[in-house]
Amino acid sequence: MRRLSLIALMLFPIFSYGADRWTALSMLESGDNDRAIGKAGEISRFQILKEEWRSVTPSRRYTDPSLAKVVAEELMKRRVTAFSQVYRREPSDYEFYVLWNAPGQVLNRQVTRTVAERAKRFRNLCEAFNQPVRLYAAK
Repeated sequence: MRRLSLIALMLFPIFSYGADRWTALSMLESGDNDRAIGKAGEISRFQILKEEWRSVTPSRRYTDPSLAKVVAEELMKRRVTAFSQVYRREPSDYEFYVLWNAPGQVLNRQVTRTVAERAKRFRNLCEAFNQPVRLYAAK
């Protein structure tokens, strides 16, 4: 029983820390790497274009995970507002990811195969985070 408790304590942070859309997005975009720089010059764990970053803040603290999340949340707030005006509802996990990577595609109802595949992985990750953690004792 002690071994099971120890395993549960070791796994608890993995399943309790921010297991939400933002965690999933950070994992898929950069592997939670605050210093990641994308092919198009995207920065931060969320891979934000610098022009978009600067539309929220003049700060250059791209590697600050707290600031990166604030910037990402503000950008998504704008995109979700546009989505809600078109569809009259909140986006699903799948649509949230497409809004992040290709907002024009979801707003125009024409999502490319590549973006759709990534959105499915994102949705699956979000669903996995929302499943209860089950720990079984070894017999």
